[in-house]
Amino acid sequence: MPSHSPPPAARSDQPLQGARRLRAPLLLAACTLLAGAAVASLWLGSRGLSAATVWRVLQQPDDSHAALVVASRIPRTLLALLTGAALAVSGALIQALTRNPLADPGLLGVNAGAAASIVTAALLLGGLPAHPFWAALPGALGAAAAVYLIGAGGRGLQPVRLILAGAAVNAVLFAYVQAVALLRDDIFDAYRFWAVGSLAGQSLDVALRAAPYIGTGLLLAAMLARPLNLLALGQALAQALGLRTSLYRLLGLLCVAILAAAATAAAGPIAFVGLAVPHIARRYAGPDLRWLLAYCVVLGPLLMLVADILARLLRAPAELLTGVVVAFIGAPFLLAALRKRARSLA
Repeated sequence: MPSHSPPPAARSDQPLQGARRLRAPLLLAACTLLAGAAVASLWLGSRGLSAATVWRVLQQPDDSHAALVVASRIPRTLLALLTGAALAVSGALIQALTRNPLADPGLLGVNAGAAASIVTAALLLGGLPAHPFWAALPGALGAAAAVYLIGAGGRGLQPVRLILAGAAVNAVLFAYVQAVALLRDDIFDAYRFWAVGSLAGQSLDVALRAAPYIGTGLLLAAMLARPLNLLALGQALAQALGLRTSLYRLLGLLCVAILAAAATAAAGPIAFVGLAVPHIARRYAGPDLRWLLAYCVVLGPLLMLVADILARLLRAPAELLTGVVVAFIGAPFLLAALRKRARSLA
């Protein structure tokens, strides 16, 4: 009887030597690092606070430092945890669904859709909306739906058609964004800060709005891990094992759309998390999506928290945008992973 275990993968997709039996301890170590980064995020910044001060503020929110900790650092820490997990998991899923190691959640048009929605709202309202989350979310989900409908084309969804549909929708929407932004200086000024991606200035309400969508997406991703492992065996074999391949591809894309749209609407289009983190995680977790997604849920937020802390410290008392720091951190890791993959395939 055929095995239901994940398929053999290229050598670059296997865990580092000896890491397979250490996957659980390594994941626990990553969780410990994540907890430490979350605590550090509350007291590190352009205005440093001691751990004792932060603890006192958490117990007595009327403390003089409450505005800094409660109104600023707690919301951006929660948002880093949520958006990091959402982007990393959605990146792992889209790479599995398209069998393209260079795919990222932007392939579904969520970044372009959110940007087009933000620009349209700014055009109608005369400036960036007071609640960009609600302005960006419909556009992101709508663009993902358009990519799916075009990619499916009534003949069933295929990875190549999905990639081409995503490229077409992205091109059209970004052309619209550039045309409107270049014609209106006020809209360009309002849009450019959001377009880079940042956790600064976000309120707790933004994290609370994004949490139900991201929580739902992460739960759906966990439920899809085993079916998508079977789908990786190939469509014919997966169907022979009784898997409804079209249904699980659709559910997988829906999960990617929900996660990426919520994260982009909350923090802007932060690049490299959805592309780089799955590559890093795969070196330790291997191709099994159950382990890969677990690592992504931890490593994605860890990358976001480290980047956000550095964004506060590198130019203190001013701050860099989180998306810029993520790109500087994520790009070298991604290039190293791609070089290892190229050597293994040579």
